[in-house]
Amino acid sequence: MRWVDRVIPRVAMLFRSFAVQITLGLMSTAENTPVVCSNCFNDVGLRLDTERIGSDAPEACPNCGATGFKKLPHAGVEALAHRYFVWGSMWRARYGAAPLIQFNEHQPTSIDIQPWLQPDVQLIERLLGVGFFHYGPRLWMLGEIEPLKALQRSKTRSSIVSRILTEYPTRILEPQEQFYRIRVNPSDPTDKAQYDSPPPQHAGRGRLDTKGQPVLYGSTDLEVCIHECRVTAEDETFVATLSPTRSLRLLDLSVLLREADDVTEFESLDLTVHMLFLAGRHSYRLTREISESARKAGFDGLVYPSYFSLLRLGQMPFQTVYGISHRRIEQLQEHEQSKTIPNLALFGRPVSSGSIDVACIDRIIINRVGYEYHFGPTGA
Repeated sequence: MRWVDRVIPRVAMLFRSFAVQITLGLMSTAENTPVVCSNCFNDVGLRLDTERIGSDAPEACPNCGATGFKKLPHAGVEALAHRYFVWGSMWRARYGAAPLIQFNEHQPTSIDIQPWLQPDVQLIERLLGVGFFHYGPRLWMLGEIEPLKALQRSKTRSSIVSRILTEYPTRILEPQEQFYRIRVNPSDPTDKAQYDSPPPQHAGRGRLDTKGQPVLYGSTDLEVCIHECRVTAEDETFVATLSPTRSLRLLDLSVLLREADDVTEFESLDLTVHMLFLAGRHSYRLTREISESARKAGFDGLVYPSYFSLLRLGQMPFQTVYGISHRRIEQLQEHEQSKTIPNLALFGRPVSSGSIDVACIDRIIINRVGYEYHFGPTGA
């Protein structure tokens, strides 16, 4: 029996969970009889998270009797527990990440609980019939993936880079398509050349460029551009709307690579590239080598996942069900693909060479800043 056949019944269970119904917009089918309200919780973080995901109901809370507070159904308590204890305990490795805490109905609570959380944990235990425990993740979640490990070794790196150039698709960027490029505090914001690749003294600082090979970075998502440039309210910020003057051939690393059923997470090239572009600056030597190889192979540039994709969309990284990546489950792959915001990286100096046209330049005024956040336990 293939692993995918074994996991299908588990996927059906996953779709019944409140957390996934929230993620996929299926909440209308969930059982909505309230069982608790935000007033039931002692911890302020749990109270505020309940206010965010709960709903208004006129009747008194069946648990504490209070009125006027957001309420959660039974499945909503499950979502709150996942949001706070699982997502809230996420620990990042050099590549990948995994929660430190999980819960289920099979194990008693064995984690250390801060005094202010004890009554809340007891309430959730009673309502869900679960226990909280320290999670031992499958090691692929922490970067133990064979292609990723081979990519980090100089002797085997070229073979993985070659696979990436071969197995990922080509995307054609057509002249009618537009994208954005931000400049912060340019010396002359009306000069179109200011929106080309950085000058030589600033080259070699990004994810895909080197000192000898400049790259023009852009995105079709303007907010991602602002995030990528770390814009502050004090900056003078300008955006150029760009479009190609000819068809550009790009290697598309932003796609979810559909792999054979017998490929596990430990062997996945898709997860290798996914983790690579969600990693910090320590990954740049690897992404730059992929970029340089793509340039030598005749590509005009790359489409790659923005590091800020998950933050832009408010999504949890590296989600799994029973230790299986959502990216490996066919029913969830379309949703997983939607969690990636593609950026563009064009080789050389495409504005000065004439392959990119600057259609217009506008000033950006930051007039409102807001953060979406949730909470997690301390001392996990």
